[in-house]
Amino acid sequence: MSKSTDERGRLYLPKDVRDRFGEKYRIVELPSHVALFPVDDDPLEGLREAVGDTFEGTDADELKEQARQAVSEEVETETRLRETNRES
Repeated sequence: MSKSTDERGRLYLPKDVRDRFGEKYRIVELPSHVALFPVDDDPLEGLREAVGDTFEGTDADELKEQARQAVSEEVETETRLRETNRES
């Protein structure tokens, strides 16, 4: 799906996308692109629904730090792969 911003920089998502993923999104800037991630009204509740009691007793700040580290590692790996592909 391809969308353009309007003259004020707004991006409109189709109704079927909003119905499926919700109205709130986190914008994540990566080295090569921008990504939109749906955000639940209660993100921890959404996580609990997705994974059950896997993280029962785990501190929210600890989960955030683990997620940040995982994303950083993924971005570094993607950046290295893209640089390698450009050199080839």
